[in-house]
Amino acid sequence: NWKLSYKTTKIDVTAFGASGDGSTLDTASINRAIETCASQGGGQVRFPPGQYRSGTVVLRSHVTLRFEAGARLLGTSDLSQYQSFLPSEAEGSRWHRALVLGVDVEDVALVGEGEIDGQCVFDPQGEENLRGPHAVVIGGARNVSIRGISFVNAANYAILFKHADQVDVRDVTIRGGWDGVHFRGTVNRYC
Repeated sequence: NWKLSYKTTKIDVTAFGASGDGSTLDTASINRAIETCASQGGGQVRFPPGQYRSGTVVLRSHVTLRFEAGARLLGTSDLSQYQSFLPSEAEGSRWHRALVLGVDVEDVALVGEGEIDGQCVFDPQGEENLRGPHAVVIGGARNVSIRGISFVNAANYAILFKHADQVDVRDVTIRGGWDGVHFRGTVNRYC
């Protein structure tokens, strides 16, 4: 018996310098907005309409990412900008990279009418000589909700859950890309 708790803090990524112009790399600005929200006890980080080109966006506990209609998070083609679920020296770390990454988090959500677009950023050194970053990897997590978001052109799975409990996935759309939603070592999923 659980529910996602929404805090009152609301932060806009553009207030931290994200341009949303589709060409500027907005990774640092987006992650500063998330860190600030988390440091204030959590809340909502909002992406207004725009094209936010980015490397890995790191989720923090008690933070909801809200993608407004017309907001698109675009994966950069620079593979060095992606972080992994595993330490970089670990076997399989290259396969566990993601555009949105949540490790050991709780009470997190991705919601809204916007889009997460992996842009088919394939990796010739990846698994099968092509698999690139996942759109979303969430692991070691509890109380996760993904609602309403569209996932487009993920170069690996659209969403990968590893050892996550109390997962709620509803009303998502997955188009193009490599694969859909995968659960590994996950219990109590609601989808």
